[in-house]
Amino acid sequence: MSLRTPLGRVLGAGPAREGVKHWWVQRLTSIALLPLGIWFAVSLIALPLGDYAVLIEWAKQSFNPLLLLAFALVATWHSKLGVQVIIEDYVHTDGVKTLAVILNLFIHIAIAAAVLHAVLKIAL
Repeated sequence: MSLRTPLGRVLGAGPAREGVKHWWVQRLTSIALLPLGIWFAVSLIALPLGDYAVLIEWAKQSFNPLLLLAFALVATWHSKLGVQVIIEDYVHTDGVKTLAVILNLFIHIAIAAAVLHAVLKIAL
């Protein structure tokens, strides 16, 4: 028997106490991806097709490296959160679930590091 009220138990967000935070972060990253995705798509559509040198010069201009980093890092974070939800919903063995969540984290960190390295190499 618990001394907590039903509302207090619900607001606890489950055993990990991160359910609501995870949901909010996933929504916020999707909202952030809307303008960043539109900017990215419009920018690429405006560039000539198949010209690598023009793409590199575009990536070096003013705020483009910052926006590229923001877009890629927010997209990676959003992807990590989405894949984690899929793992938690569809993997039922505890050990496999834990391993999959950890691998998901490491893979997305590696992707973010690769993006960071690539954009900084181009911009600098």
